[in-house]
Amino acid sequence: MPSTPSAEGLAATPSQTRVVRLFKHLGPGIIAVLAWLGAGDLITSSVAGANYGYAMMWVLAVSLLLRYLIVNIIARFQLCNNQGMTILQGYAQLNPFFGWFLLVYALLMGHLMNAYMIKGAGEALAMLLKMDYPLLCSVAVVLAVWMLVGRNIYSLIEGVMKALLAVMTLAFLALALMSGPDVTGIIKGTIGFSIPPDEGVHGALLVAVSVIGAVAGSVANFVHPYVMRQKGWVGPEHKRVQRNDLLFAVFVGIVINLAIWIVGAEILRPNGIEVNTLADLGMALEMFFGSIGWYIFFVGVFATLFASIAGKTTAFPMLITDAFQQVKPERRQRYGKEFHRDPMHKWFMLFILVTPLVWSLPGMPDFVTLTIGVNALNIIGLPVISLGLLIMSNQKSLLDKQYRNNLFENIALVFATGLALWVAFQLGADLLA
Repeated sequence: MPSTPSAEGLAATPSQTRVVRLFKHLGPGIIAVLAWLGAGDLITSSVAGANYGYAMMWVLAVSLLLRYLIVNIIARFQLCNNQGMTILQGYAQLNPFFGWFLLVYALLMGHLMNAYMIKGAGEALAMLLKMDYPLLCSVAVVLAVWMLVGRNIYSLIEGVMKALLAVMTLAFLALALMSGPDVTGIIKGTIGFSIPPDEGVHGALLVAVSVIGAVAGSVANFVHPYVMRQKGWVGPEHKRVQRNDLLFAVFVGIVINLAIWIVGAEILRPNGIEVNTLADLGMALEMFFGSIGWYIFFVGVFATLFASIAGKTTAFPMLITDAFQQVKPERRQRYGKEFHRDPMHKWFMLFILVTPLVWSLPGMPDFVTLTIGVNALNIIGLPVISLGLLIMSNQKSLLDKQYRNNLFENIALVFATGLALWVAFQLGADLLA
């Protein structure tokens, strides 16, 4: 008997319906992973692979595990606390220090993270267009992103994110598979837990700290709960779909980071090429795959960076506005819970999108150095973030027992705090030596 046409499609099977529902629900995780990814992962993973092979793969594995645990705890707190608090309100109720710290930290890192991504996107676009004007291309990127995200059109942004995610993933995965990864080397590096001797311009410890900062310590880990609110996930009933969505996002992050690392280890390192510019990566891939590989790489790089800039410019102003309203509570009373109603929201958006262009001017640090340095700076926020999260995610007054941390999660947060303090101390001692 023929089925009646419906919004779900004609004669959809139960399995097809489940797949349709799955992709319909995906969204916050995709925008979050694109806010996480970008030049940070691209450069830190490729430099680590090019300079040290798979010796520091364990740093990436630990960082990705910590990212999932930290972001899942953050999202669970916002969904399940009995006061309807945002994650920033949760921090602020612990001590006013957290509100001020996160406001300054989010403003600073939002500016700096977009700085190297806008610089990189401009360079990638200039390479694709065969132009010698990366600054002009960076300005064009900023204008395009503003036209996309400056109108608060979530559904359009979500659709663009999904398309760019597919391009980015396929590009890097194809390059990694074509290069013939050393599976044994990957496994040894993942369980090796060692810092190799310095090679190349960027020291091993600095690269390790940059990987940890880019992945586990990034303030971009806070964007997920704000995009959840845009999606309408606001209560404990959304906990399961949020977790599945985040697992998908982290899986995509693992695939892309691993693919980038493999490209560094299997293409750049054997050819003795250090990653000092995007052109170095393009040259290596052109030499290995020909002109088609060069274009695939730069299209993928541009898609990665553009999508990440759009993701950060969408989500960071919500985080910053929330932090601002924690230290200026009268603004929340005046403008309500919708952050875009606060006039400062647009100014914060303009700040993190336009001011980073100064780093694209001639004479500023090169793209790779800026990327590694900024991601290493991320480590300063990890102890505060993880320690505050450890306290508030165990508060009996805010969370029922089933929503509080289990033993493994508490151990992981203590480990994250200790790891951040240790690597920051080691890096400081190394720089002063």
